[in-house]
Amino acid sequence: MRSLNSLILAACLAVPVSAGTFAVIGAQPGPWPQMLSSVGHFPVPAASAEIFVAPSGTPAAPDWQAKVKAGAALILEGNSPLAASFGFKQTQGSVPVIHLVDTHNPTLPVIWSKSLEIPRPAVPAEAKVFAKERWSGLPVEAGYKLGAGAVLWLATPPGESGYERYPYLLQALSDLGFPPAFRNSRLWAFFDYSYRTRADPDYLAERWRAAGIAALHVASWHFYDSAPDRDDYLAKLIAACHRHGVLVYAWVELPHVSEKFWADHPSWREKTALLQDAQLDWRKLMNLQNQECTAAIRAGLQTMMSRFDWDGINLAELYFESLEGAGNPARFTPMNDDARAAFRAEAGWDPLEIWSGRRPDSPSLRHFLDFRANLARRMQEDWLAAAEQFRTAKPGLDIVLTHVDDRFDTGMKDSIGADAGRVLPLLDKHAFSFLIEDPATIWNLGPQRYPEIAKRYQPLTTHQNRLAIDINIVDRYQDVYPTKQQTGAELFQLVHLASIAFARVALYFENSILRPDLSLLAASSAVVTSYAKDRRRVTLDSPAGVEMQWPAEGASVDGKPWPLLGAGTLRLPPGSHTVEPAPKREAIAVTDLNATLRTASVEGRKVTFSYVSDSRAVARFDRRPVSVDVDGAAVATSCLAGSDCAMLLPGGEHKVTIQ
Repeated sequence: MRSLNSLILAACLAVPVSAGTFAVIGAQPGPWPQMLSSVGHFPVPAASAEIFVAPSGTPAAPDWQAKVKAGAALILEGNSPLAASFGFKQTQGSVPVIHLVDTHNPTLPVIWSKSLEIPRPAVPAEAKVFAKERWSGLPVEAGYKLGAGAVLWLATPPGESGYERYPYLLQALSDLGFPPAFRNSRLWAFFDYSYRTRADPDYLAERWRAAGIAALHVASWHFYDSAPDRDDYLAKLIAACHRHGVLVYAWVELPHVSEKFWADHPSWREKTALLQDAQLDWRKLMNLQNQECTAAIRAGLQTMMSRFDWDGINLAELYFESLEGAGNPARFTPMNDDARAAFRAEAGWDPLEIWSGRRPDSPSLRHFLDFRANLARRMQEDWLAAAEQFRTAKPGLDIVLTHVDDRFDTGMKDSIGADAGRVLPLLDKHAFSFLIEDPATIWNLGPQRYPEIAKRYQPLTTHQNRLAIDINIVDRYQDVYPTKQQTGAELFQLVHLASIAFARVALYFENSILRPDLSLLAASSAVVTSYAKDRRRVTLDSPAGVEMQWPAEGASVDGKPWPLLGAGTLRLPPGSHTVEPAPKREAIAVTDLNATLRTASVEGRKVTFSYVSDSRAVARFDRRPVSVDVDGAAVATSCLAGSDCAMLLPGGEHKVTIQ
């Protein structure tokens, strides 16, 4: 009887998760490794793979039917005897294909860079058509479940980079029962109140956290001046974010302050080289060289920071205009009286002479552009120091400086005064994250640009863990295919390679992330460098830590009971770990932690974990703790209002004990 019970227990404690390991049949893997890896699927030899890619012309074999029915996913490219054996057959005639409609986003134009003649296929009746040609309705992507596995067919290869033709291929694979096994909830996202005035904050916050967003950077210029309705909305938004484990930063866009500040202080407005008020695009720029103006802004910011429960502040784009540089005097700043006076004191002439015709020479322009870049650097240091003063009232307040990239696109320094080489040494004496904004001029380049951008910043600072990247998810002005905006397979490769290259990835902005991408976004930010699985255990390595699917009720990590488990997900700290099934524990569980986990342990009903965070941290538990100690000192056990049990914890490195 004991032997039978042991067998039953062993069966119940088998590894409950599939990692979506994959192999490509044949010697030419094409873009499949980078595409499948971008959402956490892991390459392995074919003998142990769970997902297989079969290129055009792959011969049929009798064991494929059994393999799929037993739980494999088979991706079929184009026409082949193997595809025909699963019901995807070529018939008479062909159709030119250039414009697709995908069920995941039927209103989004999906347009190939050039038309291809596609043979008319016969698709099995049980198959779901995921994508079809816009006008004829010709199926070009379809799949169906078969036993415990699935088959996914594409009319053509996916393209050189893997995203040129079927943007939602990875979503289709997930729909067929092969979602990613790994995720990481460490993304940042920007938020603009004007796009979300009618949305429920709790609905948004829950969706953001499920999509892997750790912090929301809120457009604070809407809240610089107090207004009851807006203040109430923001207070509710921050509270909802904290309940769901999302931190909230004040996104500040100096020299723009607010609409009211612009209207109230016309004498403090920035000037262009035509001496016009610098109202450029949506931003209305103020003169940050004027001491009275900066003192008023600083006082206003301090008041705004104290009115709301912020976790951090982001000083974004703190330099000048415009991308056209000195070639467009109608947009070129700073030409306010204070900046011109400072330059006259240094150079002996007025910078307006560059455009009046008195000094049209290159050396004169070079002199002013260098002065301008130094001025931008001084502004950045001054406002970093101001932000640090806010920490007096808000200990643990995180600081971010968003700075457009000027190393990949070297023209940015002269265009807007941005010079990372001048700013990054400030990391030696100021604690902040340097968020590199991806400039519009290179949005058409592929995901590989992020490792290259990272490489160009490495010589500039020893604080590599403080470098972050900001990806703009917007319609691009360049000719790009298959979609104007980054979505699906392209977006996931962007986020994944950026997550490998940088400590933090931010997305501009949360409202532009298309709905079909939300379910796989967190998977694209997960980085797993090694993986192995047998029936009893999973062994993996992740340099930044990872969350993995784990539907079992209990787990042990590195041979010990593990408390960070909930909602079908298990949280691991950075490094190499072995995970095994275990009986369900009775002790409290940490279901979410918005911080970098260091260690965790369980002793009876007592759970201990340590973490590090640049800002405050948020921990969520499956029930209210009886007691909570932080670094040995007891703290209140009250949960945030409206939450199952979420608690704000201090920033820095700490050890927490709960029971």
